[in-house]
Amino acid sequence: MPAGKDTTDPSPSSEELAAARLAAVRSALARLKLGPADLDDITAFLLDVEHSGSAGTIHKLPRAGHRPDKLLFVGVGAGDEAGWRAAGAKLARSASGEPTLTLLLPQDVTPAAVRGLGEGLWLASYRFRLGADEPPELRRVVLASPPGAADADLAAALAAAKIVAESTRLARDLTNMPSDEKTPAWFAKRVEKAAAGVAGLTTTVRDPKALAEEGFNAILAVGGGSTRGPRLVEMSWRPRGAKRHVVLVGKGITFDTGGICVKPLSGMKLMRKDMAGAAAVIGATLAAAALRLPLRITALAPLAENALGADSFRPGDVVRHYGGITSEIHNTDAEGRLVLGDAMAYAVRRLRPDAIIDLATLTGAQGVALGKRTAALYSHSDTLASSLAEAAAAAGESMWRMPLHDDYFEALGSDVADIVNSTDVGAGSLMAALYLREFTGSLREQWAHLDMSSPAWADSADGELTKGATGWGVRTLLRWLETSAG
Repeated sequence: MPAGKDTTDPSPSSEELAAARLAAVRSALARLKLGPADLDDITAFLLDVEHSGSAGTIHKLPRAGHRPDKLLFVGVGAGDEAGWRAAGAKLARSASGEPTLTLLLPQDVTPAAVRGLGEGLWLASYRFRLGADEPPELRRVVLASPPGAADADLAAALAAAKIVAESTRLARDLTNMPSDEKTPAWFAKRVEKAAAGVAGLTTTVRDPKALAEEGFNAILAVGGGSTRGPRLVEMSWRPRGAKRHVVLVGKGITFDTGGICVKPLSGMKLMRKDMAGAAAVIGATLAAAALRLPLRITALAPLAENALGADSFRPGDVVRHYGGITSEIHNTDAEGRLVLGDAMAYAVRRLRPDAIIDLATLTGAQGVALGKRTAALYSHSDTLASSLAEAAAAAGESMWRMPLHDDYFEALGSDVADIVNSTDVGAGSLMAALYLREFTGSLREQWAHLDMSSPAWADSADGELTKGATGWGVRTLLRWLETSAG
């Protein structure tokens, strides 16, 4: 025993952990019918490379003239779902040129581990290409469960991981799509097609005529400068016997020039991602329906292209939202909160849910405060905020709760309307949240706003994320919905 070790400490030493890992590896490899000499050589290799077992670390052992001719050893860290997700992502990249990968699962593998593994494999192997050959992609992974494993439970976990990954990949596809093709009408049709493949989902699409008839004037104002008119997509999952109803609202600006308050080029190049919130709520609802969650869910995606044209809305205009609240326009580049206001007011007045969550690539201030991986969370409810943060952590995403200071609200005052849509007082993400709060009505204490502008896009591959759209929010929302349904 090492000097100084407390003999009453039940935790294993690093040497004991290393020995246990090697024993587990040898036990798994024995299922390949390898001889003692092979096992000794592999043990020596692992000792030589000092494989730490940390989540996502990997070492490759070529074995020319042997079967199998290559072995990959990947660490899963503490063995929790996050560690297995990291391992799956690393394997997807390390074996991307291989047609098939057989993965020996250890004796103590759990359904949560298999779900993490599956999500990591499917999400890290995602590719989006238009007009070019795709790089090599791992096509088939065989999971070899240990003797005596509860295969039905592991298979169910893997099936759930596939649903989550497919919905997240759809959100990535929608967000990555260039805006010359991604019009509000195109987005709505893609959603209808996806919903048609899931039993029990219904979808309603409001075109400009229906929006005008029903009073969605903010959506119409934001989309007025484009020849490609706005839409409002409403997707509904209503399982029999559901006792709780949740509305998810996602910002769906299919491209944002800033309107008359036009953006500089540097701020406009990635504005095809300005509908990532809409993609996330659609993806989460599709996944919830595919998993048959016993929870009523309505996803609202207000879609518009904020273009510069003869009919663009202007600074100084006053827009009357659905339900009657009026907004004075101070900045046409603060358009996302306008379309969200219409959709949220409709949800509160017509749908009467138990809770409402909105997601939006809303402000640059979010990224300044929290960086590329963490969304800003605003809510007056400690319970709701905590449950969302816990869901994000379980899903492998991240958010941080921000304050909602009432003493800032007076800055939203207007001489001619109820509120203004933009101010010069700073605290941009907070001011946007306070603006949206005005549309929550009786649900003020059961509302949360997620400002996820920066996490919606990755500048490089990182874990299960690939360069480009991340699909941020699909996994978090689904985890939260699973908890709410339970």
